[in-house]
Amino acid sequence: MLPQRTGLSLQSPLRPLSVLVFHLLLTQSCRGQSQLIGPLQPIIALVGDDIILPCHLEPAEDVSAMTLEWTRSDLNSIAVFVWRAGKDLVHVKDPSYTGRTSLFTDGLKHGNISLKLSKVKLSDEGRYQCYVPKLNKESFVELVVGSASYPVITLAGIDEATGGVMLACRSEGWYPEPEVLWLDGEGNLLSAGPPETVRGPDDLYTVSSRVTVEKRHSNSFTCRVQQKNTNQTREAHISISNDFFNVQSSSVPVNTGLAVSLAVWIIMFILLLLFVVLKWRQNRIKTKRSCGDQTEKGEKKKHSKTNKSEDQCVTEEREREQLMTHETVELEVLKGNVQKKIKHFKKKRSEQQLQEEQQKEVQTLKEELLETKKNEIETKRAELQQLHEEKKRNENELQSLKEELENKEVHVFIFISLLLIQNQ
Repeated sequence: MLPQRTGLSLQSPLRPLSVLVFHLLLTQSCRGQSQLIGPLQPIIALVGDDIILPCHLEPAEDVSAMTLEWTRSDLNSIAVFVWRAGKDLVHVKDPSYTGRTSLFTDGLKHGNISLKLSKVKLSDEGRYQCYVPKLNKESFVELVVGSASYPVITLAGIDEATGGVMLACRSEGWYPEPEVLWLDGEGNLLSAGPPETVRGPDDLYTVSSRVTVEKRHSNSFTCRVQQKNTNQTREAHISISNDFFNVQSSSVPVNTGLAVSLAVWIIMFILLLLFVVLKWRQNRIKTKRSCGDQTEKGEKKKHSKTNKSEDQCVTEEREREQLMTHETVELEVLKGNVQKKIKHFKKKRSEQQLQEEQQKEVQTLKEELLETKKNEIETKRAELQQLHEEKKRNENELQSLKEELENKEVHVFIFISLLLIQNQ
């Protein structure tokens, strides 16, 4: 019985020891299978932005001495970035990326292979590959590049049929092609014709759209230009005075109507003046001829009859002069009306120009405010990125300490087990 009891006592500490050794071997084998982790969603950037294409090893591993490659599928054999022997190999890089790509050299020790790409271009759009040849591991990042700008609203004229105001909206420098929407003050969509789209030599789109609006409770209108793939939206607003809706339906567009109206009035005035002058000259010539004929006949007749004819000529001449005076007064009145019309149109035009200048100033202030907000957001984003990297670094250090502690615990356990075996 003693030998059996001794055998049991010898086997009992060996069982947990074998289980522990198996567990350690399994853990080490699992740790050896590193994975390159990239983003699940595409990275969206605007032209001119500085961005980061994420890629890191999990679990973390020092890759500073390894060869690291960033490529793009449509560039064939040309690389975007190559890191070898602790250096950036510039000579194998695509020329369009020269001076715009780099790695986080401090983060390589912790498996961070993310690529920094500055001053993004439209041509940078594509599918990028992060690759570690030694580990034969790869990860992919989709980059979507867009461009956006703020629209500008202008008054296009008056609709003669409805008396409504025509508005025009234009926005340049978009990519991909955006859509244009018109909204009223309550956010309701307005019915507008199809927008006009032009693609320039720089591959950027220019869109323009027109809409006719009628007088309503809130004469505030919005032109919204948006691109869903890049999640970009830009808006412009305009408020129209009630005076614009009070213009008669016979009025032509504000900008061209002023010139046309002035030209018509001036032409009519000149033609009327010429007609009156010609008529007056014809009447005067006829009067002189008739008076001359009557004078010649009077020499053959009696002296009393001749005096009577001369008196009639003088009377007719006075009547014609009175008629010309009356026509001159009418012309002066007509001229005054024309001048009043000209002053009225000039006043309307100056009010419109003042309103357009105010709208431009408001638009400029909005753009400056948005630019300031954008800079603040970029600063906050950079700070968050630094905090994230710091957090990652602390986690890696904590993981390393944890692994060292586990190794020490295993060594202690093995040492105690061996002592127990020796004592038995």
